[in-house]
Amino acid sequence: MAAIKHRRTALERVEKFISDTYFTDCNLRGRLFGDRCPLASLSYFQTPRRIPYEEAVVQEFGPAQVGQSFGPTWETCWFKVELSIPSAWAGREVHFVWESDGEGMVWRDAQPVQGLTKEGEKTSYILTRSLKESEPHSLTLYVELACNGLFGAGKGSMIAPPDPDRRVTLSKAELVVFNRDVYELLVDLEILLDMAQLLGEENQRSFQALYTANQMVNVCDVMDPSTFPATRDLAAAIFSQRNGESQHTVHAMGHCHIDSAWLWPYEETIRKCARSWVTVVQLMEHNPELTFACSQAQQFEWVRRSYPGLYARIQDFVAKGQFIPVGGTWVEMDGNLPSGESMVRQFLQGQRFFQEQFGRICSEFWLPDTFGYSAQLPQLMHGCGIQRFLTQKLSWNLVNSFPHHTFFWEGIDGSQVLTHFPPGDSYGMHGRVEEVLKTVKNNKDKGRVNHSAFLFGFGDGGGGPTQKMLDRMKRMSDTDGLPRVQISTPDQLFSVLEKESSQLCTWVGELFLELHNGTYTTQAQIKKGNRECEQILHDVEVLSTLAVAQDKEFQYPASQLQQLWRLLLLNQFHDVLPGSCIQLVVEDALQYYTGEQGAWLAGPSRVGASPAWWGCRGSNPGTQSTLVLNTLSWERTEVISRPGPNGKETLGMSDLGVALVPHIKSAMEALPQVWVCDTCFWPFPKEDGSITMENGVISVCMDTMGHLISLRLMDFERESIANGCANQFALFDDVPLYWDAWDVMDYHLETRKPVTTMLKPLEVTLAGGLRGSVRFSLKVGKSSTLTQEIILDAMCPYLRFQTQVEWKEAHKFLKVEFPVNVRSTSATYEIQFGHLQRPTHWNTSWDWARFEVWAHKWLDLSEHGFGVALLNNCKYGASVHRNILSLSLLRAPKSPDSTADIGLHQFTYAVMPHQGSFQEAGVIQQAYSLNFPLHVVPASCAPCPAWSAFSVSSPAIVLETVKQAGAVPVSSAVVVRLYEAHGSTVTAWLQTSLPVKKAMLCDLLERPVGWGLSLEKQGLRLSFTPFRVLSVLLVLSC
Repeated sequence: MAAIKHRRTALERVEKFISDTYFTDCNLRGRLFGDRCPLASLSYFQTPRRIPYEEAVVQEFGPAQVGQSFGPTWETCWFKVELSIPSAWAGREVHFVWESDGEGMVWRDAQPVQGLTKEGEKTSYILTRSLKESEPHSLTLYVELACNGLFGAGKGSMIAPPDPDRRVTLSKAELVVFNRDVYELLVDLEILLDMAQLLGEENQRSFQALYTANQMVNVCDVMDPSTFPATRDLAAAIFSQRNGESQHTVHAMGHCHIDSAWLWPYEETIRKCARSWVTVVQLMEHNPELTFACSQAQQFEWVRRSYPGLYARIQDFVAKGQFIPVGGTWVEMDGNLPSGESMVRQFLQGQRFFQEQFGRICSEFWLPDTFGYSAQLPQLMHGCGIQRFLTQKLSWNLVNSFPHHTFFWEGIDGSQVLTHFPPGDSYGMHGRVEEVLKTVKNNKDKGRVNHSAFLFGFGDGGGGPTQKMLDRMKRMSDTDGLPRVQISTPDQLFSVLEKESSQLCTWVGELFLELHNGTYTTQAQIKKGNRECEQILHDVEVLSTLAVAQDKEFQYPASQLQQLWRLLLLNQFHDVLPGSCIQLVVEDALQYYTGEQGAWLAGPSRVGASPAWWGCRGSNPGTQSTLVLNTLSWERTEVISRPGPNGKETLGMSDLGVALVPHIKSAMEALPQVWVCDTCFWPFPKEDGSITMENGVISVCMDTMGHLISLRLMDFERESIANGCANQFALFDDVPLYWDAWDVMDYHLETRKPVTTMLKPLEVTLAGGLRGSVRFSLKVGKSSTLTQEIILDAMCPYLRFQTQVEWKEAHKFLKVEFPVNVRSTSATYEIQFGHLQRPTHWNTSWDWARFEVWAHKWLDLSEHGFGVALLNNCKYGASVHRNILSLSLLRAPKSPDSTADIGLHQFTYAVMPHQGSFQEAGVIQQAYSLNFPLHVVPASCAPCPAWSAFSVSSPAIVLETVKQAGAVPVSSAVVVRLYEAHGSTVTAWLQTSLPVKKAMLCDLLERPVGWGLSLEKQGLRLSFTPFRVLSVLLVLSC
């Protein structure tokens, strides 16, 4: 009988029929589980350590029961679960149900078989899909339970610092009969209900879905399973009505973004990977169509080492094309702060791992959750065999909506990569109707492309896809009214996008995330450790490579360097280097930098290769000399220091007339002594307490609080400082809307308070000679102190500010400002292997959204013929608004680490006025020199001649890296990496004193490309376009 239906009552009738809250005594949901049976036995033991299965099962277990709580946070409980399945359940599907607040892993026959996480909708393990008499009815399982949730243990909110006393409760542990036919009906009705609600009253398909769902309720007798087939046939009739040919295609891929550390420590991530991936593998066993895109070589390596049985299963599914390694990097690193060389090593380590383990490299760069993307990344991708890029993070923009989802992204060198943002703006979809409809509606490139990605699975804290997600999408595979949903792969998606790419737009320059720009400054010690270790590894590689060339007995420390690089790369994960992690992670990261594991990185010598091989053999061991090592590619005339005979520091000059060694890459000079010049410059105190210093290059005058009231080039009568007050510290209130460690909001600029409380006035600490310096102290905020030594070295074109802060603030932001007499609508910031310009005005929303930006070693504000640069040795946050250069120094967020940045900080920045452009003035080289100091090493040997390994003919070319090749089966092969730094087209000659017998260009994976290079008298002729990175493979004759 036809009945007039009221839309609302029909919708709510279906809702209640499948509700897990209402009418479960008589609705369909209440019939999902049949008979239940308690466990035969449950016992446990608890440990503060994360121990392997073999160690756990031999422990002494005590009784446990449902309803009991376990903890505290980060503890682990191992449960011994003894089961006895009733024989009356023959032919039924039997599940072991486990619900707790912690993250669990089921072990069976000494192998992990299932992750159990209530937050990830995984609360049961299928014991059998149809109990047979021949199957064991009694068995023993083990459940490894981590006393933390999917998102750690935040006290009060997800990102709050972990509650150290949190307990997890075991709320359910039992055997149940699972009614698969009821489950299938529930999924049918869920999809139809969502279609009815979401397609809208103006869409007839909405009513077809609603009336079908209503009729299914009429036909279905929840107490009579014989009515279920007819009920399902009604749904099948709707789902079998097909789409037209023009319908949008959604490429669904299983996904499980796992933060390598965030609200939990690194060690817990290893278990998260195992819990998530074993669940994926189990799903693949029963769903051969399932594909799963998985990034981060580090996580594969963790599982390989800790779960070899699981890893072998993963390798099998990789071979079948279901478990798909993507990304090509060691971790999903931060996209802004790592150096250019670090980014190269992310790809080098990642791609080599995937090649060695799975026989292939990745063709897609996969970075869905990183806080912005450097404009140099497209070139680096190309150099590593990648021309495709997927992310979605710019959907988080706070101000401007990014105008594309599929486009070409062009880097600063002109390289382009096909880029796709899943239009659903998520990497953790659940396979719902609402999500696929959003994917189509939200797509900003309609008409240009008709395909898009859909990444489904619980993420961030792990979890991954579920069976229900797959079953939802099976019903939507080709159903009229919905986009086509097909299980796909990254390659299939990008291949079809490439075919449709003729009408795509191009975005040029950085992909700047208009959010999370506090991460350029948070956790300053991590950022300092990163910069220092990048420098140390650079120097160790340079010196070790040249040691091999000079001494056949010297062994290049390849395995040690790989281990150290991997530690550094791990710490560049996008919640570690940015500082958006809990205290436990910070402690781990700093340990990797400075502790036992990182001893070589930050040891007292800071140079891994012994200087013994530098030609200082067999002569006069009683002669005391000084060995000076320069690991940069240009001449350097600098003040150096070493301990004097009385233990005090003695200053000297590397060479007052010329550089240390003419045209060097890495060289040394043995000096009989380091001598002190008598009168290079003097500080001049004045009656008002101000002090002037001069060194023949620059003249600076400072007031009693350390402000620069004047800064001039001595041969250029132009004042650099505006308003007579630079080096001004300012404190800002720093209370974001939610993401404490992540965000600094635009309104913080309205709370600026200059630091004005002096503790110690400016005084002379070194009164001339090769170095002059002054010192002062300030009170900052309520209880912090800042002491700064301002240093001017002979012949140095910049003024250094050696700074120490005892930081004790909360929700404050400390910056230093330099107002300068320069007018320009754009400022220049160093990025990886180059630089870019950003506006100094706030004309548009795109401009003012970049009120806080990032830079590496320098930023510069120039007009024609003159400019001022600001250099630093470990800072990244910066801004230039109008004529004020600002460097961000310290923050004080309280979540997720309540102790973030509290403590002692030491850092150096410098100001450099210059004539001409920053390129002509050598700002780039001076910033490198500040970050890569000369190594001054006492040596017990006779003087030896200076030796230069490399030179480059053009100042536009920076020789960035010298290392032993790793992909060439020749131990004497060397990789030299150079880049064009000025933004110019130039031909340069690379000269070397190494015995080169063959040279060729190679890509960033160190694979030879093209023909060999001609070895000419002038060296190797190399052609560069703006910001081009070139790698040269040199095969030595030794």
